Amino acid sequence: MNRFLCPLLLAFALCASLADGYAQRAAGPGRPTDFLDPAFHKARRELLRQALPAGSVAVLFAAPVRNRANDVNYIYHQAPDFYYLTGYDEPDAVLVLFKEPHAVGSQSGITEALFVQPRDPKAESWTGRRLGVEGTTQQLKLQYVANNTDFAGTGIRWADFQRIHFLDLPTDVRDDSQDPADLYDLIASFRQQAGIPAAYDAKKADVYRSVEQYGVTNAPKVKAYLENLIKTQPALAADTYLQNYLQATTDAERQKAVAARPTSRFETAMLNEALDEMRAVKTPEELNLLRRAVRISAIGQQEVMKAMRPDMGEMEVQGLHEYVYKQYGAEFEGYPSIVGAGNNGCILHYETNDKPRLGNDLVLMDCGAEYHGYTADVTRTAPPSGKFSAAQRQIYEVVLAAQDAAIRECKPGNQFQAPNKAAQQVVTEGLIKLGIIQKPEEMRRYFPHGTSHYLGLDVHDRGNYGSLKAGNVITVEPGIYIPENSPCDKKWWNIGVRIEDDVLITATGAENLSKEAPRTVAEIEALMAKSSALDNFKLPALK
Repeated sequence: MNRFLCPLLLAFALCASLADGYAQRAAGPGRPTDFLDPAFHKARRELLRQALPAGSVAVLFAAPVRNRANDVNYIYHQAPDFYYLTGYDEPDAVLVLFKEPHAVGSQSGITEALFVQPRDPKAESWTGRRLGVEGTTQQLKLQYVANNTDFAGTGIRWADFQRIHFLDLPTDVRDDSQDPADLYDLIASFRQQAGIPAAYDAKKADVYRSVEQYGVTNAPKVKAYLENLIKTQPALAADTYLQNYLQATTDAERQKAVAARPTSRFETAMLNEALDEMRAVKTPEELNLLRRAVRISAIGQQEVMKAMRPDMGEMEVQGLHEYVYKQYGAEFEGYPSIVGAGNNGCILHYETNDKPRLGNDLVLMDCGAEYHGYTADVTRTAPPSGKFSAAQRQIYEVVLAAQDAAIRECKPGNQFQAPNKAAQQVVTEGLIKLGIIQKPEEMRRYFPHGTSHYLGLDVHDRGNYGSLKAGNVITVEPGIYIPENSPCDKKWWNIGVRIEDDVLITATGAENLSKEAPRTVAEIEALMAKSSALDNFKLPALK
């Protein structure tokens, strides 16, 4: 257990909720009623606040608005950490958590304060309703809520804190000259009030913390990490603290070098570590939303397999997945949908999806619905004709066996890398048996990624990648990708296969949350032989 979170607090994290755990949230009538309840977010804030060292404060900012083109912005997506702690999904906001009660404005005894964008009828008529102070207080139930325009004048005594914790501050935020308290101004005000030096480097501070924590107990890896880092960030080569550590040759010398870490009131690593621990273990309320996102995605795979034909294009297949998501009330995709036919399926994060005809190539479909912030990540690979060719089947069976081996390693107490090691072993043996590679070290050419990452509010969610724990949700996604011109028999070219499931670590093993999406060759071919509700869906031709 991370030293910031004791077992008692973790138990509190798992148990604290209302009876149903859900509520309607957001300005305006007619919204869904199964958002996470304010009590969930309150419990997250309290857990994080209790993890803060004595005499400290934590400050977190909402996500910036991102511009797409000219005067059109992307649909706003809240920073997952901010949403996790508040439930607030509007921009230009800042959350302050105090370890000990503090005075804010005219009120004393405050442990949490949220500053939000004010109501603005004119702006709301264009861009949608805002909660404002009253709505935020009523719906999200924080202790202290004020307009973001009040942040600079609340009288928070920043000089009183021994440590000021924050996440890495974004430096690519637009400044709206007509808004005196947009995110740009909120960050600038915080830096000025807290006295953060202009030269403060959060990334360097994180490196320092890694050296402090592991520089003696895991010296070889830390040294290799620093040497590689200096190659890409030459400015670090001149850092006295890091150079003194690298020049140490004994544990005693390393201990002395580590202990000489420059002190600072400003800390970014602690919040990252605490949030990694918290968000990696899903509560029952979170699992309900995550299960729904995964089931929607799995059903999307089913329906697309039934509807897919060789004369379709990648973009059409993408549209069918996302249509299913919308039918079930999923607001977004958790990430850009990947639909790659043939050689395109050998591009790991292929997002163009513009091949106009699938033909007889295998189609790799890596797609995930996002439901109330929680995202699935499910991949299936299927032949548009409904039948695998002999070569396609052979590659697919190797990947499926690798996934089965990996899932068997998904149990509490195992190291996070255990599923990956099991999958790599099976893929290596399979590729050698098929004559695609001759030596084990050649395996990485065709299986270049790991099998797993955490899943939740982010598709690549927070976690410490140590040992697996009950409540973790991870992906298991081995793959084999053989692009054109690979050094093997041409019959294997343009075959890309990935099978990805979302797996919940339980007290005794694992549960495959996405099992409704067919995995075996027999299951896929049987499903693709069935009719689809979309078979007779025809649009008029464009002339």
